[in-house]
Amino acid sequence: MRAACLFSLLFIGLSPAMAQQRIVNVEEHPSPWTINGCTIEPHARCAGADLRFAELANADLTGADLRDAKLSRADLRHANLTGADLSRAELDGADLSMAFLNGAKLAGATLRGANLAFTRAGHATFDQADLTAATLEKALLKGATFRGARLVHTDLLEAKFYEANLQGAVVEASRIRFAVFQDAWMKDCTGCPADWQTGDTVWQTENKERRRNGE
Repeated sequence: MRAACLFSLLFIGLSPAMAQQRIVNVEEHPSPWTINGCTIEPHARCAGADLRFAELANADLTGADLRDAKLSRADLRHANLTGADLSRAELDGADLSMAFLNGAKLAGATLRGANLAFTRAGHATFDQADLTAATLEKALLKGATFRGARLVHTDLLEAKFYEANLQGAVVEASRIRFAVFQDAWMKDCTGCPADWQTGDTVWQTENKERRRNGE
């Protein structure tokens, strides 16, 4: 009896965060893996599908048709979306960190607050996409197009824009420290570092920072 009372007192004393049991799903994905009528597989035909908050980490959606799909807050970490069509898709708050987006189409997509850190998106299309407050830290974006895209308050730290097309894009109040814009096209871009190639290189800027900090 005394032990039971002591256990009750200890349990009551726990904070809600400590008392709450954490449930972790370790089961493999079902076969077929279907979410709201969309079968998660290469070349899936899921235009307009509702995949909000879906757990899609490591999913293989190579070449999938996800036009107009709702993917807000979806977990797409490490997902393979190579060549996928995500035109006009809703990806606000989605986690696409370390995802593969090479050749993917995201024209007109909304990616407000999305995480694309370390994403591989070579030759991807982000034309007219809204990347407000998104994170593209260390993303590889060689040859990608951002024509008319919004990159406002976007984290572009160390992002690689080699040969990217930023024509007509809006880049305002964004973090572009150490970002690389080698051979990028910036005609009519608002806020783009148009003098990037004539200014200091990344390593020169870094050396200056070190000297200023007495390192």
